[in-house]
Amino acid sequence: MSGTCHVDTFVLDNMPPADLMPDFINLDRLGYPEALNATVELVDRHVAEGCGDRVALLAPGGIRWTYGELAQTIDRMANVLTRTLGLVPGNRVLLRSANNPTKVALYMAIIKAGGIVVATMPLLRARELVQVLDKAKIGLALCDASLVEEMEKAVAGAVAPARIVTWTGTAGGELGALLEGAPDHFDAPATRAEDPCLLGFTSGTTGMPKATIHTHRDLLVICDCYAREVLQATEDDIFIGSPPLAFTFGLGGLVLFPFRVGASAVLLERAGPPDLAKAIGEYRATISFTAPTAYRAILAKRADYDLSSLRKCVSAGETLPKPTFDAWLEATGIKLMDGIGATEMLHIFIAACEDDIRPGATGKPVPGYEAKIVDANGADLPRGTPGRLAVRGPIGCRYLADERQKAYVEKGWNITGDTYAEDEDGYFWFQARNDDMIVSAGYNIAGPEVEAALLAHPSVLEAGVVGAPDADRGRIVKAYVVLSEGHTASPELAKALQEHVKRELAPYKYPRSVVFVDALPKTESGKLQRFALRRQAEADAAKEGENV
Repeated sequence: MSGTCHVDTFVLDNMPPADLMPDFINLDRLGYPEALNATVELVDRHVAEGCGDRVALLAPGGIRWTYGELAQTIDRMANVLTRTLGLVPGNRVLLRSANNPTKVALYMAIIKAGGIVVATMPLLRARELVQVLDKAKIGLALCDASLVEEMEKAVAGAVAPARIVTWTGTAGGELGALLEGAPDHFDAPATRAEDPCLLGFTSGTTGMPKATIHTHRDLLVICDCYAREVLQATEDDIFIGSPPLAFTFGLGGLVLFPFRVGASAVLLERAGPPDLAKAIGEYRATISFTAPTAYRAILAKRADYDLSSLRKCVSAGETLPKPTFDAWLEATGIKLMDGIGATEMLHIFIAACEDDIRPGATGKPVPGYEAKIVDANGADLPRGTPGRLAVRGPIGCRYLADERQKAYVEKGWNITGDTYAEDEDGYFWFQARNDDMIVSAGYNIAGPEVEAALLAHPSVLEAGVVGAPDADRGRIVKAYVVLSEGHTASPELAKALQEHVKRELAPYKYPRSVVFVDALPKTESGKLQRFALRRQAEADAAKEGENV
């Protein structure tokens, strides 16, 4: 591509064709220059403006990095990447570790050097990593030493070999040895705003994972649209959360948003609900990012934690049930800020400021974005009518060499795969993922709506609702339920839950089957894996048929 500094043009050469590209709108209002390096804007700018002594990163073990220290570490790493490891602009580099300062510094160093980050979930196994290595044609993998076994298996099974460099702690081990004596100043190459710097892989919950292409500009767009206009964070905030940095919800909430305003971020390698809640008190965190299930789990042990420092709490990754919103507000006085985003769109594109929240609704399009509801043919639907959610803005879906681009982008609009309805005031209300709609005896029933009703019952900690095969009704609503502490599974409780849903929703929506389980299947980012529950429901139905 003309003007790019990329020597390795693999990603640029495998962009979607022009007729399948999304519309990019409202870029003029953001005013980005043609020449742009995201790391320079997010880190170096604070040092240049005399704010290098501000705290950028905090982590267990007393780790406390200022922006000045982070900038020097990034530059040393960029020198190692380019001078020792042979990185040239456009190369893809895989990152594999839990959330920690070294991972963030490497992330920023790859981008500053003109490379393209491919961050992976720490729990991925070799078979999954092979897909990433082959899809992105990766030649260099930077891996926490504690996770290297699966990485080595993956490299051995990949089409092309990749070099693995490991580290321990805050850049000790093999990487630490390479960093010794490396210069602490690095001049970024002439990257453009439109040069790719990130391949975000979808979670791969169904089918082969897709690689979404994001640019230096994209990393700033989500900061200057959602974080500035909706979240309204300041340099005095301390961010904390549970999402892995390989999950773009976590990348935005724990790195990009705080760095854009010169705030601090707490990085936790262990970030389950108890760990997160405890760390909020220890670090006096002010802004939290996690999934609805984590907020609900924290509420169950609310008396054990000091959450008084929090002033904003963002919920995403899955739909926010109104009972969880209500319970969190009652317990903390804080309105959970719901939002919907996508790996394809990098981060949240529909949300609401606290004063504009309408409980139960996701919100309105983030400034700079537009949204509408369309039918199966792409025609606009009237307000109040459920249909497919279509979005466009300064960011859009660009899959790397993937035929599925045709399904995601239609006439310039990004079709997210969600069923929504827009009310007369312009608020968008989640109905279901398009494949979560249950058709039972001619009725359309949204599984998440039934889940929300179940979660309003005091005995229910978590719930997953899917359609199960049924000879009479085609499909029935089947609920998999995790009980709260102190409650015991029984036929009587199952019946009570069914009656509860009948009281909360139209009677035809009640779960005709309730199964009590110890845990629900989830992705590493905390999303409920409804596809796994659907498989379980299919298997259960087949087994029951054999026993008839």
